Amino acid sequence: MNVILLGPPGCGKTTQAEILARRVGLLTIATGDLLSNAVRGETELGREAKGFMDRKEMVPDELIFRLIKQQLGSPEAAQGVVLDGFPRTNPQAQTVDRMLAAREERVNSVLLFDVPEEELVRRQLASAPAEERSDETIQTIKHRVDAYRKSTAPLILHYRELGVLAIVAAAGTVEEVAEGVKKEVGE
Repeated sequence: MNVILLGPPGCGKTTQAEILARRVGLLTIATGDLLSNAVRGETELGREAKGFMDRKEMVPDELIFRLIKQQLGSPEAAQGVVLDGFPRTNPQAQTVDRMLAAREERVNSVLLFDVPEEELVRRQLASAPAEERSDETIQTIKHRVDAYRKSTAPLILHYRELGVLAIVAAAGTVEEVAEGVKKEVGE
């Protein structure tokens, strides 16, 4: 089973990815973690990524896909994966589809986490001190949410057309959202 979790910053994707992965024995793939681990481990791909990160440039998709491909080839991915917040664009989605097809697999479910903007702002402002983000403001949060919505709108349409998109109400408690995820994934 291969599941993609989509949603704006602060919607709870990472928490729910961990819960779902644990519950059904899937590997969680979060690109931020992949990059951090590769850089920390000083792997070839990590050194390459670090160069972009040090220059404050976006790490190219090609490099991210090489990291994802490594994960897909790992024994932990044998039962499938939960992609946490990736892909974010149609070209990325098409590459993920091709990567899975090469393994004779496909995306089984895409869960779009629906949270009102006011709740997203509240959550991110509340978590900012713990995450040492002293520059976090309502405006920066709203900007990130707007950027997310603009970049992923076509992606949402893509998965809706494939018939694998489900919307999960994600404004409730962690447990309530986990139950919504469970219902949509059909476990």
